[in-house]
Amino acid sequence: MARRRRAVRWDAVPRQDGRRFVVTGASGGLGLETARSLAAAGAHVVLAVRNLAKGEAAAGSMRGSVEVCRLDVADLSSVHEFAEAVGPVDVLVNNAGVLAVPYALTVDGFETHLATNHLGHFALTNLLLPRITDRVVVVSSDSHHTGELDLTDLNWQRRDYKPYAAYGATKLANLLFMAELQRRLTAAGSTLRATGAHPGSTATGITANTGNRFKTWIGSWGHPLFGMEPWQGALTTLYAATMDVPGNTFIGPGGFLEMRGWPTSVGRSQQASDPELAKELWVRSEELTGVRFPL
Repeated sequence: MARRRRAVRWDAVPRQDGRRFVVTGASGGLGLETARSLAAAGAHVVLAVRNLAKGEAAAGSMRGSVEVCRLDVADLSSVHEFAEAVGPVDVLVNNAGVLAVPYALTVDGFETHLATNHLGHFALTNLLLPRITDRVVVVSSDSHHTGELDLTDLNWQRRDYKPYAAYGATKLANLLFMAELQRRLTAAGSTLRATGAHPGSTATGITANTGNRFKTWIGSWGHPLFGMEPWQGALTTLYAATMDVPGNTFIGPGGFLEMRGWPTSVGRSQQASDPELAKELWVRSEELTGVRFPL
């Protein structure tokens, strides 16, 4: 497990002129702040969003070169359509996600957390990989520490469904995906890199649809009181997307319990560092999505 470095203030995204970024889930929260900062730094940013009206409203709040494209990462047909149309990409930021939502299956028959937080981004990344010139950024969570993966029951059809456990499992899957992607890129002789980030405790609307009134209330009031504002929570993603860090680096806040603070390299759980589990998850993800590593 990597040792956490001392975090120093970092909030100045380097110039990104001439570079093209895709940010999923960019109509609100961390995705919006990530896209806003990249556009302000001179990048052309594709806001990949499920709701076009919200995406257009987000784009209207930004200064710089942005475009809005529809992408529902929980729907593989939408992922394929987006990948075919988007064109060349320097950096893909896999940001879209859901947290602790009630049990449901997507149009493809996948549990919602699994589809949105992992499988959709797994498919999108592999479909776009031949056109990516720099890196893939995976947005995970400190909740990966509590995550447990059952590769025989990823859709929670055999076990009693627990929303927060389902979320934690997919955040663990994010880091395993990042590690195995970097291993495969290196083995293929590619100079592309995969990096990751988690935002700590940040005041966003991701807890709005948990189905649990108390936990939704805690998320709505606790994060604004004790967490970071979205612009600061997005800094870890921006650091992972723009700074010269090695592949398989995980960036998080450098403060107490990684809840607040400036971006720095942080550690991960023992499970998230398991190369065999990462390989097994990759194979299972290929089976479920029908999308394979293209290099």
